[in-house]
Amino acid sequence: MSKTISVIGPNSALCTNDLLDFAFNLGVTLVDLDYTVINGGMKGVMEAVFKGAHNSTNYAFGKTIGIIPSYERSDANEFCDIVIPTGMGYARNILVVNSSDTIIALAGGAGTLSEIAFAWQLGKTIYTFDNFGGWSKELADIEIDN
Repeated sequence: MSKTISVIGPNSALCTNDLLDFAFNLGVTLVDLDYTVINGGMKGVMEAVFKGAHNSTNYAFGKTIGIIPSYERSDANEFCDIVIPTGMGYARNILVVNSSDTIIALAGGAGTLSEIAFAWQLGKTIYTFDNFGGWSKELADIEIDN
């Protein structure tokens, strides 16, 4: 069974080119390491990670799973191999987090913050990158509570 990892981060509005490049390269690396990558399946960091995953020499169909907030499969980015349309809006964030043992957080706004909080409460391993700002920077090296 392939290892799963969720990469969380902002939609397009909060993304810089450096962040998107990093997310792309992260996607390549994760699939090179035989991970299946899960995220919210929309644009921004989510699309960049999946696009990178598709560029890995180890890529095979099924390596990218998008758990999207709407009911419409067509709302997912084009690099989602498997689309799970929830119709749950932001509440789908718990599904994104609970689908993996490990979470990588890149920058992010309120949606990323909620996913980090869910991950913390569920006892997931969380890696936060502080070089792109957002909630991943704010919460790097901090224990939220006991």
